[in-house]
Amino acid sequence: MKLKLLSMMLIAATLLAGCQENFKKIQDQANQQFGDQHFKTTISLIEMYKLRHGYYPSALDSLEFTGDWDQLAIKSVEYKKLDEGYELNVTNGWIGKPDSLKLQYPDTFWKGLGIKRSNLMRK
Repeated sequence: MKLKLLSMMLIAATLLAGCQENFKKIQDQANQQFGDQHFKTTISLIEMYKLRHGYYPSALDSLEFTGDWDQLAIKSVEYKKLDEGYELNVTNGWIGKPDSLKLQYPDTFWKGLGIKRSNLMRK
């Protein structure tokens, strides 16, 4: 009886460990996807502001015509206006910080943008 109980506990522990590992993978993937989306959404809003006003906003709270989902993106990045262009860093994904080494964009992505510095990388 004790051996059977011990075996069941061992099986349960193994299954739980597997579930935790799967959840970690899902969480990491979601952090990457949401971090990517937050970054791109905020860039779009910043660049639209520049198109309309001729200069980049002093802060993200200056952005106009944002939707509810845009607020999630704006609150998941750090923005700093520079003398020429801006710096934009991703600070949050889904429920944690994305791995900035995994979020990489080709040179063509950066072309024409005012973003001069970022914690995300070029390929």
